[in-house]
Amino acid sequence: MAVVQDRLSETELRMDERDWSRLVFLSLLWGGTFFFTGVALKELPPLTLVCIRLSLATLILLPVLWANRIPFPRGIAGWWPFAVMALINNVMPFSLIVMGQTYIPSGTAAVVNATTPVFTVLVAAAFGEERLILRRVAGVLLGLCGVFILKGFEFDIGSKQTVGVLFCLGATTCFGFSALWARRKLAGAPPIGAATFQLASGALMMIVLASVFDRPWQLQMPGMVTWLAVLGLAALSTALAFILFFQIIERSGASNVMLVTLLVPVSAILLGYFFLGERIEAREIVGALVIASALLVMDGRVFRLFVRSGAA
Repeated sequence: MAVVQDRLSETELRMDERDWSRLVFLSLLWGGTFFFTGVALKELPPLTLVCIRLSLATLILLPVLWANRIPFPRGIAGWWPFAVMALINNVMPFSLIVMGQTYIPSGTAAVVNATTPVFTVLVAAAFGEERLILRRVAGVLLGLCGVFILKGFEFDIGSKQTVGVLFCLGATTCFGFSALWARRKLAGAPPIGAATFQLASGALMMIVLASVFDRPWQLQMPGMVTWLAVLGLAALSTALAFILFFQIIERSGASNVMLVTLLVPVSAILLGYFFLGERIEAREIVGALVIASALLVMDGRVFRLFVRSGAA
């Protein structure tokens, strides 16, 4: 069994040029998530924002689904995998990240989100999907050090920064479980179908939550800038991004697609700096570099390049 798992891990580490280009493009789309959210939160409460995001993304993808003649799932058994995926990959993490961004800047939230591969590896190891080998353990510990550096070594549990970081860490944990669920339950599903069905399920859940807690019909109508941010969040950072997400999972595996979070903070921090007026502190840069180093250690590609160079 261990031999099979080793071969599976090696297979998942292989990505061709097209997959890498998809991964870079996905990082830009998801980096924009934190920017668009930072803009929209000025006029919309968190749950309402997530509700609109998922609902609009679903409406955008439905014509694409019909054009590709992909049938809807049948019955509870057909919808169940997508509903669970929506809960752990959309509803819970999106809500946690948005609530976290009410306490911390968008760039900081993106850097915390970069720990997603750490939790993906831990979840995969806990459920027997991958062996927890030495470089993965080292990467996990290094990644946690990066989060502490990012936090500024402040241990005030009641501080706003701590609350925001904890919200975002909760979201990354959800993403770790969603990668495992996608691998086990959504394998073979068309990327457009998987994206549409999970977003539709998530939209229904968020309509209920937003109605109960935010009562959006009582809110003041947002301005044009907010609506443009919401549209970008729904069309680019959600609808298009999740099509790419499932394409990469289908071609290269769940572990590889989560490496996208290594690239997301760069675009998110720069967008926040140039358009939202957010400051970039030295510890955020150091924390981001430490987390990036952790992901490179966990990934193992750098070590193999050194080995090949030495052999050559």
